Amino acid sequence: EASRILSGKAEQPGFDARSTVLSASSIDYLKTLGLWSAMQPSASPIHHIHVSDQGHFGGVRMHNSEAGVEALGHVVENAAIGQALNRALLANTAVELCAPVHVSAVTPHLAGMQVQLQAVDEPGQSHTLTAALVVLAEGGRSGLSTQLGIHLHEQRYGQSAVIANVALSQPHGGVAHERFTAKGPLALLPLNPHESKQRMALVWTQPEDDIAEVMALSDTDCIARLQQDCGHSAGRITHIGKRVVYPLTLQVAEEQFRPGLVLLGNVAHTLHPVAGQGFNLALRDAMALAANVRQSLQQQLNPGSFARLQAWWNAVQQDQARTITFSDKMTRLFSSNSPTLALLRKFGMASLELLPPLKQQLAQQALGYQSPGVRL
Repeated sequence: EASRILSGKAEQPGFDARSTVLSASSIDYLKTLGLWSAMQPSASPIHHIHVSDQGHFGGVRMHNSEAGVEALGHVVENAAIGQALNRALLANTAVELCAPVHVSAVTPHLAGMQVQLQAVDEPGQSHTLTAALVVLAEGGRSGLSTQLGIHLHEQRYGQSAVIANVALSQPHGGVAHERFTAKGPLALLPLNPHESKQRMALVWTQPEDDIAEVMALSDTDCIARLQQDCGHSAGRITHIGKRVVYPLTLQVAEEQFRPGLVLLGNVAHTLHPVAGQGFNLALRDAMALAANVRQSLQQQLNPGSFARLQAWWNAVQQDQARTITFSDKMTRLFSSNSPTLALLRKFGMASLELLPPLKQQLAQQALGYQSPGVRL
């Protein structure tokens, strides 16, 4: 067994300045796990969503009252999510936490999988673990999945996302703004105020050829260009924080499980961030896997067996396909200046406003209630 190596801290440098939109179904799960109370003080509720298309009148407005929920989602900074998760791990005596370590290898073993750990603060010290089931969740640039020969299907959008926090001249009122431009989607998401500044989280899509120019702009010039793209429905932008760039791709693993191994999160599927679906889909996958493992143990079955993991895959496959398609098609539809697609966008928004069932279906996808719930 590996010795217990604790950092003693709930903060980790891997949790950056980005924010995550937690859907209503995700918050239900976090409440079940006893984690929501630690995150809620840092969370900003979304009561309304305003979807618009640059250069075209009209749009779509969704309200929490129409969906029958307290909030359509909450925006939480990644640091707050990470701290809550780490504190829960540190407090759980049933979990042996090995950190900080580098996982140098994961190899098949008669008992499931063998994991080789290298202690970060003890050079030359290594530990070997054997487990019936290993969950690989190390992000979209996974060296271990490559080492295991797991191939990725990747589609480049030809875009990068500029991520930053912005301050506005007026309170956001719990409104999330989704705006589509010929260059790509843009999102302004409500955040809690900081030092009396009214804040929103920005996801600003740019063509790859333009990203260097945008990052080189002064804050004043950047705000002017951003204001032109996002309009004035959220108010006047007064300040922009540190800008960070992330290349955008749709990436899906060719296989998400093997005997003794499951892929979760971005290593399994990396989605465009504007639709706000990636983390919520990963959490639904994880909850379904937890229920599957619990059932396996109750029935004295091997939780890493092919049959048990096939049952998990059967439970999540449809939800994954629907969510990935929804995110990808919406991104492509609203990232084109084609007159034909512009007409389709205009017709689609008008249809959503005029036909409540279509609007309700879109809301259910955003809320994360299209997939069957999991109880633990």
